[in-house]
Amino acid sequence: IMNEDINSKFKDIIGSSPSMLKVFETIEQVASTDANVLILGENGTGKEVIARAIHRRSNRADKVFINVDLGAVTETLFESELFGHVKGAFTDAKQDRVGRFEAASDGSLFLDEIGNLSMPLQAKLLTSLQSKKITPVGTNKLIEVDVRFIFATNMPIYEMVKTNEFRQDLLYRINTIEIHLPALRERLDDLEPLAKHFLGMYSKKYNKSIHS
Repeated sequence: IMNEDINSKFKDIIGSSPSMLKVFETIEQVASTDANVLILGENGTGKEVIARAIHRRSNRADKVFINVDLGAVTETLFESELFGHVKGAFTDAKQDRVGRFEAASDGSLFLDEIGNLSMPLQAKLLTSLQSKKITPVGTNKLIEVDVRFIFATNMPIYEMVKTNEFRQDLLYRINTIEIHLPALRERLDDLEPLAKHFLGMYSKKYNKSIHS
């Protein structure tokens, strides 16, 4: 009965294997809190799907959910992208720009691929997470932000701490709650429902009557 109850609440996510039920239970327990969540899993395991599920079940569900792929943010644009900038702060800063932290205020900010950050950028991120304040590029003005943070990586972050590639104090800050997403090979019970889901989706998309 408990498993059926959990499944009924997560119809937007396909999975009823024991490992996925554990993920659902964790989401149920932490979604309504403002605790930082770190989602660990290989590429393609659905980390953003889980992040959105947490947001939808949080007290911030009616507010914005913003996703930032840190792996795609260059070192030079990191502060501008996350913290914003004022007009004239650098050559191409033709107008003020609100950063992702400020844009996500009152909502949830999903920082994906956090394992890709260099050590200097990790330090800058840690400072903002600790103070819950940001300073846009080109100004000394501190702006308070009220954000629920969700992080994710496909990298072996604990090994990276041991090899001094990832700051231990940052890891402690971001992993108040950890969710480990299993790869499909670890949840073979979900193969058939997933196959049926995609079969139905693409049959409809391409207007084909395929039943098996």
